[in-house]
Amino acid sequence: MRSLFVLQRRTVAQLAHFQPPKHVKNEAVKAFGKADQLDWDLLKSELFSLSDTATKVPLVIGDKEFYDRDLAKQTNPGNHQQVIAEYALANEKDVKSAIEAAQSAKKDWINASFDDRAAIFYKAADLISTKYRYRILAATMLGQGKNVYQAEIDAVAELADFLRFNVKYAHQLYNTQPPESTDGVWNRVEYRPLEGFVYAVTPFNFTAIAGNLVGAPALMGNTVVWKPSQYAILSNYTLMQIFKEAGLPDGVINFIPGDPVKITSGVLSDPNFNALHFTGSTKVFGDLWANIANNTASGKYKDFPRIVGETGGKNFHLVDKSANIQHSVLSTIRGAFEYQGQKCSATSRLYVDAKVWPEFKKQLVEKTNDIVPTNTSATNGLHQFMGPVIHENSYKKLSTAIDQIEVDPELTLLAGGLHNDSEGYFVKPTVVETKNATHPFMSTEFFGPLLTVYVYEDLDQVLQQIDSTTKYGLTGSVFASDRKIIRKVQEQLRYSAGNFYINDKSTGAVVGQQPFGGSRMSGTNDKAGSASILSRFVTPRAIKENFYEISDYKYPSNYQ
Repeated sequence: MRSLFVLQRRTVAQLAHFQPPKHVKNEAVKAFGKADQLDWDLLKSELFSLSDTATKVPLVIGDKEFYDRDLAKQTNPGNHQQVIAEYALANEKDVKSAIEAAQSAKKDWINASFDDRAAIFYKAADLISTKYRYRILAATMLGQGKNVYQAEIDAVAELADFLRFNVKYAHQLYNTQPPESTDGVWNRVEYRPLEGFVYAVTPFNFTAIAGNLVGAPALMGNTVVWKPSQYAILSNYTLMQIFKEAGLPDGVINFIPGDPVKITSGVLSDPNFNALHFTGSTKVFGDLWANIANNTASGKYKDFPRIVGETGGKNFHLVDKSANIQHSVLSTIRGAFEYQGQKCSATSRLYVDAKVWPEFKKQLVEKTNDIVPTNTSATNGLHQFMGPVIHENSYKKLSTAIDQIEVDPELTLLAGGLHNDSEGYFVKPTVVETKNATHPFMSTEFFGPLLTVYVYEDLDQVLQQIDSTTKYGLTGSVFASDRKIIRKVQEQLRYSAGNFYINDKSTGAVVGQQPFGGSRMSGTNDKAGSASILSRFVTPRAIKENFYEISDYKYPSNYQ
């Protein structure tokens, strides 16, 4: 049956060259306003369903699901007594099996037509935006502590956008062909999948990122071993089920939760490892890079592995005296405290011109103090702006830093400063001012709702400090109405941010509009949401076909 399926796909590919739908557009974000009662009812139904009993999550390797392994639990970070999933943990044998399944599936998947592969991911996007919309919303809210709007823009809109726009970008890449051929010659380029398998290590904070990290290489004909975050198991398994329902063949993506060190050790020791697709901490990414480099130097791999990663950020807002103060304040609150500051692009450094600081401070403190973190997946918290931080380690890191403010003479607490973990991991949005532009709070990534402010008088000096204070280069914003200031900041901070915003917050890149990624220690800047990242998961072959025949080995210049 399998051989017949492969034959049918090849036949279709020979009959026509198909064009993907021309009008791919961003998935509309549901507002979940007061009038949207049906949306609320459907969401609540899924929340109750997923809260009623813990979901049993297996390993998914090839055509099999494995439940009979050591188990771990995923809890609701807003109510850490609530277990929402019990999931199987992959052992060393499972890692090997996942690699074998990926290699076996590659034999057919590499020969599947692009049209077949594209149709699967188009179907998955439609399932996400229709049949499974409220389920994946609920899973993301319960497991990752998002409010409904943050879950909607992530687990539905951005996820569907990645899957659809990737097809558009892949088609563009495949159509990038040599512009010239001499008479009697046809030049063309084949964009082959990588020869080995791809290892995808996905984060807790965006369900969409998880989908893109596994979906992008798979679309290009690769097979994937997927290690999901232990704090996003429920939503990620839901996504795996959606891929299967959409028609993804067995073994193309293999889902193996478990100990990250053990799984990674098994994956990176395999000679067929060919690419890392990673989102997570800078430290972990650096360690993986070193491990891969050492293995490459020792000749372990068949190929030089591709390393694609997006890591951390210490992202800035710069507010000039010509800025609209209210807009700048509200944008900063959104940038710093949406999803509890747990976005790699979240605003965590704020530089404000001294001339407007008094009014800016007044509005910032007033608005920040209005925010109360709540269990956003509970009935009484569904409408709240902020939820819990993701886990105990994050809570401890943030609470320790916040407690240091009181005893640090270079820091002044302006708002927040409270935290409580008795029921969930709740941290009040906190704003602190420093007189030291190079204070550790201006360079340390806390990955939470902690914003540090520096009030400046000399723009040239503060631009130098913004550029040099941290090792990151992910996102940043300037707020100003003076075009000379905007131009100056944009040019002098050219390498300080891979995504630079003018009069907008440092978060919220949209697939198809702002390709996302940063350099320096923020990652490889391969720009998710663009054709650029897809090019990392193919290995082109130039093909020259000659139609003329020669009659002599000599050239005219060889004769007198």
